Amino acid sequence: MNIVLLGGNGYLGRNFSKVWLSQFPSAHLFVYSRSGKNSFKHPNITNFAVDVSKASQIMENLPAQIDYIVDFVGRPEKDAELFNEINDQPAEVMKEIAEKYQVKAMGFIGGKVGPKSFVEGKKRIISHLSTSTIPLVTVEPTIVYGEDRHDAMSKLIPLFKFMGIFSSKFKPITVTEVATELTMGLKQF
Repeated sequence: MNIVLLGGNGYLGRNFSKVWLSQFPSAHLFVYSRSGKNSFKHPNITNFAVDVSKASQIMENLPAQIDYIVDFVGRPEKDAELFNEINDQPAEVMKEIAEKYQVKAMGFIGGKVGPKSFVEGKKRIISHLSTSTIPLVTVEPTIVYGEDRHDAMSKLIPLFKFMGIFSSKFKPITVTEVATELTMGLKQF
């Protein structure tokens, strides 16, 4: 089983890789990112340093057969052109590869919390990806925490847990739960 991860060496991608490999120990993950560096080392992970917004760079190093492809690339950007480059273009590359290789399913991470442009941009991308003949599995988390996240947002988790009592929009979710939800969704195909 071959899984292609775009941007899969970041926080969500590393944890998805751990969950996936715990359930499918013989699977091989091909991780394409700008840095090509992954702090999660495993013999079944191959990393490539590429521009994930350029399909031609990724296609040079793809395996002959792909079962699943997941896009983990994304971050909030106020500038619409930069948002497109960082978020839309890798999603379009994923769709192109998924359709060319007739993968079983695509995976994508949306978002319920963040700047309005980010949340709306992710929804727009999900809508576009849903037009493909390839099934799409999405996870749209709120605030993600746990494992090796130690930034300013992680310090606010107790506040978000409290706010989550009153509104599910703010209820934080562990990175393992996000990775497991995505894994379970993809396994259906």
